[in-house]
Amino acid sequence: MPVRPLPALLISALSLTLAAVPLAGTATARPAASSCSARAIETAPADGPDVKALCAALKGLPDRDATAALIRVGGKGSWHGVAGVRDMRTGAPALENARFRAGSTTKVVTAAIVLQLAAEQRISLDGTVQEYLPGLLTEEFQPITVRQLLNFTSGLQPGKSLGDSTEDMYPHRFETLTPAEVVAASVAKGPDRRYAPGERQDYGNIHYTVLGMLIEKVTGDSYAHQAAGRIFRPLGMRHTSFPAGPDPLVHGPHNRGYDWIDGKLLDVTEWNMSDRWAAGDMISTTADLERLLVGVFSGRIVPEPQLKEMFAVPAAVDATMGAPFSPVEVNGRTVWGKTGSRPGYHTILAATRDLSRTVVYSVNSTDARGDGLAIAQRFAFAAFNR
Repeated sequence: MPVRPLPALLISALSLTLAAVPLAGTATARPAASSCSARAIETAPADGPDVKALCAALKGLPDRDATAALIRVGGKGSWHGVAGVRDMRTGAPALENARFRAGSTTKVVTAAIVLQLAAEQRISLDGTVQEYLPGLLTEEFQPITVRQLLNFTSGLQPGKSLGDSTEDMYPHRFETLTPAEVVAASVAKGPDRRYAPGERQDYGNIHYTVLGMLIEKVTGDSYAHQAAGRIFRPLGMRHTSFPAGPDPLVHGPHNRGYDWIDGKLLDVTEWNMSDRWAAGDMISTTADLERLLVGVFSGRIVPEPQLKEMFAVPAAVDATMGAPFSPVEVNGRTVWGKTGSRPGYHTILAATRDLSRTVVYSVNSTDARGDGLAIAQRFAFAAFNR
């Protein structure tokens, strides 16, 4: 992201925050700086999280790139940290138990529901969209399997959107674009003319929007209710939910999101995300996403052999991810993760396959839909130093 001058509001809030609020802390009665105190760094176990590096990532918030960050590390040893501000207008300290827009980490939930249905033999991963959702696609489409939707090789083209960038979307943030409209626009474009289904991986929301429709058709129930009954309640994810239709609010305690738009740092917290639905409309907390991460990786939610699909990178052109986890090498360790981004909020959940180290963060990035790798390198990679 290009370096931009800090507006007066940000400079004022930054000065107020650093003068009045400790660097980082937890949502307990302990002093706010306890997780990054000198003692916490000195006494951190050698085989636990690299507390010094994690605290360095939080130092200085809010800054040009983020107004707040929540980091939660688990596995062999645990650590929680929070820094920044809840609201740029007041300089109030960021909340560790804050709810946030979790973006495309929603796809983990969607994939888990589909794989549960496969385990229950209510669908087949080799079954087709044409079979489960008759009439959705036109005759020019070749058969598209459920597995190809899961691993982003369906060949479906992106559907209708309210803009290609945060700047484009901002004036339309309270408008409603339904999943049905999104899919209809994709179908109207026709299939990918270069590759048949299964031949090329092309990450996008359209695959999981169709999976949301499939879930509703097969279960005769709403996607949100299925997510609550199959995933949220069994894992104790008490603070995770989906907005009611076009509701633009983040209900409950939350840190406000901001984004640079036309050279100004604007509040982008209120936003109608209904078009993202089963692909990216979830609201959650870091504690709840940690429960999701552990529940999925441990096989509690998705049984074998279906679980292996989540980590299976297909033999397809440009393929880099499974359904929907991506592998990345960090300090000699293979880490599987999924990111999510919505204006003002960047999220990650990632772990080694054996759960020896896990990390979940929510960063109130001022360019959340920009360079996600840079955000992850700053706030997540340090979790895998040891």
